[in-house]
Amino acid sequence: MKIALLARNPHLYSHRRICEAARARGHDIEVLNTLRVSINITSRRPMLFYRKRRLEDFDAVIPRIGASITFYGLAVLRQFEVMGVYPLNESVAIGRSRDKLRCLQLLARRGIGLPVTAYTNDPKQAEDIIDLVGGAPVVIKLLEGTQGIGVVLGETVKSAKSVIEAFHGANVNILVQQFIKEAEAMDIRLLVIGDRVVAAMKRQGPAGEFRSNLHRGGLGEKVRITPQERTMAVRAARTLGLNVCGVDMLRAEGGPLVVEVNSSPGIEGLEKATGVDVAGLMIEFLERNAPHGNTRTKGKG
Repeated sequence: MKIALLARNPHLYSHRRICEAARARGHDIEVLNTLRVSINITSRRPMLFYRKRRLEDFDAVIPRIGASITFYGLAVLRQFEVMGVYPLNESVAIGRSRDKLRCLQLLARRGIGLPVTAYTNDPKQAEDIIDLVGGAPVVIKLLEGTQGIGVVLGETVKSAKSVIEAFHGANVNILVQQFIKEAEAMDIRLLVIGDRVVAAMKRQGPAGEFRSNLHRGGLGEKVRITPQERTMAVRAARTLGLNVCGVDMLRAEGGPLVVEVNSSPGIEGLEKATGVDVAGLMIEFLERNAPHGNTRTKGKG
């Protein structure tokens, strides 16, 4: 196959491993800086150009679109799709996962366990919102935040109100979420490919830090997951229409709770913690599905 990898930094571990895995299996893969791809929207002849060169004859595209360029990245990916190129993750599904509010709404509709979450555009309702999620402490999240950036713990009603009002004053959209104390700064990242969990690790935040992201200094190690956690991760991926994703969960007293679904999960921590060839499994998925055009969201808009 001829594969396009949409990624701004070809030197990241995840991108290097994906390229290595593709070439080891005899495929031709090219890294394209997403922001350097130009779109030509022409009736019956959609085209893409990369540094004045027309992009053609690709069989599959692997989107690794950073959160900061979601709008443009999805536009480029949609153009690949209308050209008949098979996406590892479809633009519609990535869009669902990137909009945290929409993502939670879709998961909630399917009955998937979530922390109690509230959203409002009125800072005067800050105290009511805090009460809605069970009172302080609460977790306050930017809708566009990634890797633990823009996630704040409001330890008291007063401090939580101040943070909520400050974010609203800056015209920033936020969610207010129940704080799961029993998780003790630990979460689980489950990597879903197709309809199965292929790797899982627990991430433990450093002392004094309630976030467990590896980018925030958290430590990852292999973990044994329960059948309920496995089923929930697959259902979350299927609900959003993602073929490949990282599903982050907290272990709460009432059972697992999904806190985020990442459509471009980093694979370094997972591969090192579990020894699983995640990059190779991604390429295997493309080999099985790209020739047949097996997509999850075809025709759903």
